[in-house]
Amino acid sequence: MLKEFREFALKGNMVDLAIGVIIGGAFGGLVNSIVNDIIMPIIGLITGGIDFTNMYVQLAGNPQSTLAAAREAGATIAYGNFITLLINFLIIAWVLFLVVKGMNKMKRKEEAAPAPEPVTPREEVLLTEIRDLLAKK
Repeated sequence: MLKEFREFALKGNMVDLAIGVIIGGAFGGLVNSIVNDIIMPIIGLITGGIDFTNMYVQLAGNPQSTLAAAREAGATIAYGNFITLLINFLIIAWVLFLVVKGMNKMKRKEEAAPAPEPVTPREEVLLTEIRDLLAKK
């Protein structure tokens, strides 16, 4: 059973999947940083200093000044966080679209390239020459 598990775990597809998950996690962190540290401040500047992270609607309790305090006070809809996550999703989806588009373009180029002519082995060429010489005699 251990041998079977080792064969399963070390198959090429399983290792590729693990690498993809690790790279995906790192990419997600990068996108979060781009959105939170670069894009959202620019959007906030354009919209007059609006900070999306603290945008919420408090459904229960007394009105609070921060999102954390509003969540402690009761039911709260944090739509600013949703807007930030939506922007994260759109960026990730766009980058993945570009990656797949590039891979498809490379695949089409490979398929369109003419296949190289097969090289005839030296022994076969020599045998053909010998056959032709014997046929002349």
